[in-house]
Amino acid sequence: MAKTTLVIMAAGIGSRFGGGIKQLTPVGPGGEIIMDYSIYDAREAGFDEVIFIIRKDLEKDFKEIIGDRIEKILPVKYAFQELDDLPEGFEKPVERTKPWGTGQAVLAIKGLVDNPFVVINADDYYGKEAFVKLHDYLLAHMDAAGQKDPYEISMAGFILKNTLSENGGVTRGVCQTEADGRLKNVKETGEIQYRDGKLMGVDDDKNPVELNEDSYVSMNMWGLYPCFLEELETGFQEFLSNIKEGDIKAEYLLPRIIDKMLKEGRAKVSVLETRDKWFGVTYQEDKQSVMDSIHDLVKKGVYKEKLFS
Repeated sequence: MAKTTLVIMAAGIGSRFGGGIKQLTPVGPGGEIIMDYSIYDAREAGFDEVIFIIRKDLEKDFKEIIGDRIEKILPVKYAFQELDDLPEGFEKPVERTKPWGTGQAVLAIKGLVDNPFVVINADDYYGKEAFVKLHDYLLAHMDAAGQKDPYEISMAGFILKNTLSENGGVTRGVCQTEADGRLKNVKETGEIQYRDGKLMGVDDDKNPVELNEDSYVSMNMWGLYPCFLEELETGFQEFLSNIKEGDIKAEYLLPRIIDKMLKEGRAKVSVLETRDKWFGVTYQEDKQSVMDSIHDLVKKGVYKEKLFS
């Protein structure tokens, strides 16, 4: 059976509220961070190894706090996302401090992986079901592993109402699907929260839109084959060539890349429904509710009190 790899985008870890990786808040009763639960669930679903995408300057702290521990559970590799890691002929603008986005992050694993893989964010909790479904789907469709016309992609389809924050509006990639469960499009929608009993958000032009709470949303959890990395490589050069002069914030983002491929008929995306509740720390105040949710799952017996004991 082919191996499967869990790829964790962790280059931005610890930066959301400043303080860096040492400030990562334990959320579990045994001092676990959110990522521990994702790795635990992935291993249980059958994943064989982990690749952490980090920044070079984080390497020492990351290994000390996370990597060395995980190496005892699963084989670990590292990929590095750096601002100046650009194709020949391109240079980082002097004033640029913002990373190039999730597309460049995943491109960093090229050469490290030659089997199907699932990409996740480091500081999001996805639940067990999505790992099982994506793992099994990738292995069941190995005949499409080298296919590029169109590319075979899968994603975890979370239910919008299961991904909201009690502490303010959130941005989500709201999905429309075809009758056969394939993805039709993803619309980035901001400021999503309940207002006067209705679930509201705003579109790209800041116009209010009413949303169906049972819509699928993408939480950046994708099932991919290694040939997709060639697409990322070509696309990154194209992206860099088209950046307007003086724009130091443009990002090369997975959902936009995949949506563009979809519109051009170069990708087929299967949406695999998961009913698990997603949680993450969008706001500082979310930390407490994440801890409460994890403690609740421990109490229900979903996880052991000391996760890897």
